[in-house]
Amino acid sequence: MSRKEFVALMEENIWTLDKIADKLRLDRAETTGYPRQLMSILVRLHNGGRARLKDIARREHVSAPNLCAAFRKLEHDGLVLRSVDEDDRRNTWYCVSPAGAELAVVAMDLFRDGIERVFAGISHADEVRLTEALRTMRDVLKNVE
Repeated sequence: MSRKEFVALMEENIWTLDKIADKLRLDRAETTGYPRQLMSILVRLHNGGRARLKDIARREHVSAPNLCAAFRKLEHDGLVLRSVDEDDRRNTWYCVSPAGAELAVVAMDLFRDGIERVFAGISHADEVRLTEALRTMRDVLKNVE
């Protein structure tokens, strides 16, 4: 296999995964009361643990001022907790509250249910092949992070 084929396959698979992700994007407002972007931020904060606003903004590809508005809403609703860094008061730390953790778990369950629906029709043999390929991909991509 050439590098060119590798790049082409990665590109094709990224587009395919993007199409699958579109199928999984439920209207979060219907199911959780919050739009998809807020739920994504909450779930990623839940999974990643306490983080500074500027790091979350970089990770989410959102400007810090726009992210502040989202966090004000999440904080107002009791889903996230905010604290000022005592060592550098310019930094603000965020973490999920117990209520935020519960909602994040609900959102992740909805996502898993969506994956079940999308792949319900594949054969057992294809599921085994895909599982092995995803394990390999996960292991290799850990080295790229």
